[in-house]
Amino acid sequence: QVQLVETGGGSVQPGGSLRLSCTAYGLTDNIDCMGWFRQAPEKEREGVAHINYDGTTKYADSVKGRFTISQDIARKKLYLQMNSLESEDAGMYYCAARRWACVSSAIRKIDFTLWGQGTQVTVPS
Repeated sequence: QVQLVETGGGSVQPGGSLRLSCTAYGLTDNIDCMGWFRQAPEKEREGVAHINYDGTTKYADSVKGRFTISQDIARKKLYLQMNSLESEDAGMYYCAARRWACVSSAIRKIDFTLWGQGTQVTVPS
């Protein structure tokens, strides 16, 4: 089994930065794709970014140029560097993984089978 644990959430003023981390525990050898999702109150969970084992990435349009997804495979860690944060970026951020390559055309929650418990990001408006 694989367990995903997110850390790094918090409260930051608009324009500020946060770095989220996700650590994978357990049998992670056949995980080929990891991603970040977020969910604001009363809204659907939406894809933020994903990264393939080979390092190829995809971002939601709303975060392009501001967020960067990266990974340290040896340490089983996934990161999300978030810069120029806006109030619309607030929500619960979830780490996710799947045992196949990322779907190149989209970042969809239905494509991911492994999920963390989330870490809260607050950006006061």
